[in-house]
Amino acid sequence: MSGKLVGLFLLICGALAGGALYYLQIYGFYDEVTEAQVQLIRQDNNAPEDIEFTAFQAVDADSSPIRFRACFETSASLDDLSAAYVDAGPVIPRNAPGWFECFDAEAIAEALSAGTARAYLGQKNIHYGVDRIVAVTADGRGYIWHELNDCGDKAYDGTVVGEECPPLPETNGEG
Repeated sequence: MSGKLVGLFLLICGALAGGALYYLQIYGFYDEVTEAQVQLIRQDNNAPEDIEFTAFQAVDADSSPIRFRACFETSASLDDLSAAYVDAGPVIPRNAPGWFECFDAEAIAEALSAGTARAYLGQKNIHYGVDRIVAVTADGRGYIWHELNDCGDKAYDGTVVGEECPPLPETNGEG
């Protein structure tokens, strides 16, 4: 009888630990972002500039620099944006948590591929090796996410970063 109790205890502990891990990954570390700002990098001077927007929603997590996701609406046309701001090049949006319904990475990727949306550089090195990408669709819906840049790819996979990248930040014994 005691073997069944130990087995049941282990099974319950495993289920609780699995449930806690699932909750923490999907819900637990995310916080709603209350400071609304949408910026794009200008082509003429490489400086960030605010663009007009409404209906801003965003989530972020301190546990990773690439967990930021946001949605907004803008009245700016794709032609005006493309004439003034830096193109982000070929990008693929990262998935958002399923409960953050306004951000559908698959639909955004399809719009980018079809040319009904364009991606712009929102901020270079918002965290070390991480750029902020802003995509805008032809109907004025906008999406923001963070993407590893070349320096981030190198830094996080252990490759020598090189002179073209800024110096790695000090960790102060953490990490």
